[in-house]
Amino acid sequence: MASDRIFGAVVTLVALAYVASAAQIQTSFMADPVGPKTFPILIGSVAALCGIIVAVKPDPDPEWPVLATFGSLALAVVVLVGYAYALKPLGFLIPTAITATILSYQIEPRAWRAVLAGIGLSVGLFLIFKFALGLGLVPFPKSLTG
Repeated sequence: MASDRIFGAVVTLVALAYVASAAQIQTSFMADPVGPKTFPILIGSVAALCGIIVAVKPDPDPEWPVLATFGSLALAVVVLVGYAYALKPLGFLIPTAITATILSYQIEPRAWRAVLAGIGLSVGLFLIFKFALGLGLVPFPKSLTG
């Protein structure tokens, strides 16, 4: 019960710091009406609300996951940080396919399904982001595209 209260308090503090940093985002005079800070502030506010709820009404008998679960979470964090660093030099498709494959394998350890899911997610997300949302994504590294 105390662990839930501590966790809720930590989540609330981190979320409030996130909202405070999002509020510092500078916008140009040509920004859209909603602006770039709205989404991060909304996410931080929801996270703060969830943290408050967990701190105020904790689970009477929380069950912590086994140690292997923490290892899987640590691997996922490392993969996602590596993904963030790999996007610019390697383009969108390759890092997204590798990351989605590793994370899919963690969900269900079947190699071929994970590879197909990784490739499918990479291509599908690229098409949605590039053509439906109009984002300026680079599909491959500059060295491959000339």
